[in-house]
Parts: sequence; structure tokens; C-alpha cells
Amino acid sequence: MLLRMAWFLCRRVRRLIETLWRLNLTSLYCLCRNVALAGWRLLSALTWEEERDGSEGGEGPEGRSSPGPGPQHGAKDCECQPEAAEGWTEDSDLLTDDENDEEEENCGEEEEEEENCGEEEEEEENCDEDDEESNCEADEDADDDKNGSDSEDVCVPASDELYCVYDSTWEVEEEDGSSVMQARRPATRKQQYRFSRFQNAARDMQRYRHDYPGLQFSTRGLQSSFQDMSSDDMPNLEFHLGTRISSPDGQYIKDFHNGWKGNYDALEEVHTFIQWLFPLQEPGVNFYAKELTKEEIKKFLSSRIAKENLLKSYELMLDFYGIELCDKETGEVKRAPNWRHRFCNLNTRTHNNLRITRILKCLGTLGYPHYQAPLVHFFLKETLVNQELPNVKESVLNYFLFAVLDKKERRKLIRFAYLNYEPRDQFVWCPMKFQNQWSALSEGKKTVKRKINVNEHDQSLNSEDGAKIKVIKMVYAESV
Repeated sequence: MLLRMAWFLCRRVRRLIETLWRLNLTSLYCLCRNVALAGWRLLSALTWEEERDGSEGGEGPEGRSSPGPGPQHGAKDCECQPEAAEGWTEDSDLLTDDENDEEEENCGEEEEEEENCGEEEEEEENCDEDDEESNCEADEDADDDKNGSDSEDVCVPASDELYCVYDSTWEVEEEDGSSVMQARRPATRKQQYRFSRFQNAARDMQRYRHDYPGLQFSTRGLQSSFQDMSSDDMPNLEFHLGTRISSPDGQYIKDFHNGWKGNYDALEEVHTFIQWLFPLQEPGVNFYAKELTKEEIKKFLSSRIAKENLLKSYELMLDFYGIELCDKETGEVKRAPNWRHRFCNLNTRTHNNLRITRILKCLGTLGYPHYQAPLVHFFLKETLVNQELPNVKESVLNYFLFAVLDKKERRKLIRFAYLNYEPRDQFVWCPMKFQNQWSALSEGKKTVKRKINVNEHDQSLNSEDGAKIKVIKMVYAESV
């Protein structure tokens, strides 16, 4: 155990040194924040180790409930190597985001996925056909249930064991985002673990959906002690208008769009650009990137150039993840031709989960909220139906799904996720009330389909028997 803790500490120190070297951050503020983060993560790891040693039956949880490091792969291909603290490089909620913490269990799976990264184009085409066939039933269920959730009762009782006080999907949201309802603990141990992680994520996502209520502290004020900033400075808007360079990269937004597209190594290894391309109202690790202000958001939404540049940034990152934007009106997306290779990178470099969460939040804030649901549906389908991206699945359910601002769309997506999740008794992302309703409806539809199939089969048998009898009669007549 001591060796494990020493290994964790060494990784934090190494990552701290790399971050300071890359960003050239010499300020005392950045140093203290990263050291405090490393110490907090180390303390969380120690606490988790003690809890796991005392667990019943020796069967621990599938991951860690506290934020921890995810797998990083220094090579360009899908080689399984430890990743050091990538979980906090792009995310602004540094102490609650625990998306990247299952590296030990995933390493074996990633070695198997390495064999698939270099498959030939013929195999990819065959896989696409198989995926389309396997998706028929899921798509049919989604179409059948598309309008069903809108007419359902969306009120959840406080006694529901899977009601999350931070999830406002199933209740009328209050202006301050607070709730007085208290929920019971889930029944099983695995449900308790998953539900605990969901609650931690839901707190951050509800804060985003409620437009950051009570947000008073801003690192911009702290950074102003190191950098001179005028009161009317709008760095994010100026960057998206093409009149300001990013820091510390020194790139205009057109340079990213024209020079970085297809440069997958740069997009993967450089961690300072994402906050400039997709700014939020919450701070991040890049000391030189500033949070969005309310005034910036208003002017951004009224600027055609800024919104067009944000859309180009979105397409840039979709290409990096092996995804194409099919329809700029609806936001529908699909797999890109190179999806298999890019999926391999996305599945192994799990810090990209944080980037996608940031992208979804930014789309909802800066004029593209209708793009959120199609992208989340794409990831739900890939992870739950096509069984791709196993290391992204938890982030899809905990974070991506609850970044969708439209309540109706969010309910439809949760329903789709539940109907395609296996095993269903481990699904914790909506109250049991709705799980029971959806299970009953799903079983009823399956029963009806089975009856229809049986009737069609009987009719086909009857027609075949009749044809056989006719042939026998004809052969007998000819023989006579």
C-alpha cells in the first residue's frame, strides 16, 4: 500500500513539473493550487484504500468514488500506460470531477482494443453493417418512446431510493436551484457506489444548468493582481472575433481552425487551447484563460462572427474524436470515416471526457443548446448499443447526459439510456418510479411483438404446408 501511495505522489509531482514547464506558470497562485490539488487527491486515494480494505466479501467497487488519475498513453497508438492527473487539466470543477478513475480495470481492455486500432478498411465496413443491424431494435424502441416521456408524470416522491436532490429533471426547478427533498439510500452496494458518483457529478451539472447561482468568487479578480486588465476587457469575445491571440499558445482562432485540423498529435498533447475555444463561466487550469462574463455572453450571442467561429471549433473537435456534423440546423452527428482509429484514442485518453463535458456546456451557453442532445444521443448509442468506448460510458451517463439544458430532451435521453443499459437493475441515473414504468411498457411491447411474430410464423407454416400438399398431389397424379 505504501508503494502504491508513493507511486501516486510521484505521478502528481511529475505532472506538476510538466504543467509548470508547458504553461510557464511561475506565479505563486498556480503553484499553490496544483500542490493543494495533488495533496487532496493523495488523501482521497488513501481514504479509498482504507474503505476498500474493510469492504465485505473482498469485492470492491468497480472504480473509485473520489477523483483520481485516469490512464494516459504516452505513445501515439493505443498502448496502455499510466496517465498522470489528466483528470484536472481542462476541467474547472477540480475537486468534484471523478470521470477518469478506473485505469487499473481498463488497462487489460485497452490492450485488447489495441489489436482493433489497425484493422483494415474491409473489416471496418463489415463492422458498420453489423452495427446498423444491431441498432435497429434500439432505434425502433427510441422512436416508439420518443413522445411517451413528454406525457408522463414527471413528479418524483421523496421516498424514491434513486432520487437525487441535485437532479432537477424530474421536479419543477426552483430559482435558486435548491431542494428540500431527501432521498433514501439505494438498496444494493453497487447501486450505492454508482449513485454516490452520480450525486457528485449532478451537483456540478445542476450548478451549470442553473447558470451558476451565487457565483461570487472569480479567479479573474485574482489573476488581475498578476496581469493588468481593464474593466471592459472581454478576452473570450475578442478571441472569437479574431482580434486577440490565445495565451500561452499565441494563436488566433483562425490558426486553430486552419492549421490544427487533422493535427491530432497537437490536439491531444496541448492542453491550453480548449478553454479558449470553449469558454465557460467557471475557472480552469490554464492561468491565462479567463472565465466568461455575463456581458460577454450577451455580446457573444449577438455576434454572427463569434458564433460561426464557435461552430468551426466544434467541427474541429468533432473531427478529432472521429465524428462528423451531418446537419448544421439540427446538430445531428455521425461517425467519420476514420472513426475506429479516433475512437481508440478517445477511449484510452480519458481526459478527453472532460473536454467533451466542457464543449457541451459551452454549446448550451453560447447559442447552440440544440446541438447538445444529438451529441449525447450519439455517445449513448455508441457506448450502450454498439458497445464502443467503454471508458467513456460512465462520463456519458454522469456528465454528458445532464449537460443537456432542454428538460424534455434530457428525459428522452435518460429513457433511451435506461432501455439500452445492461444490467438494468444497476441503472441509477433516474428514480425507480420511472424505471418501473419504462420496464412495464417495454415488456408489454415485447409481448405484442412476440405475438405478432408467432402469428406471422404460423401463417407462413400454413402456406408452406399447403404448397407442399399441392406438390405431392401433382407428383402422385403424374405417377398414376
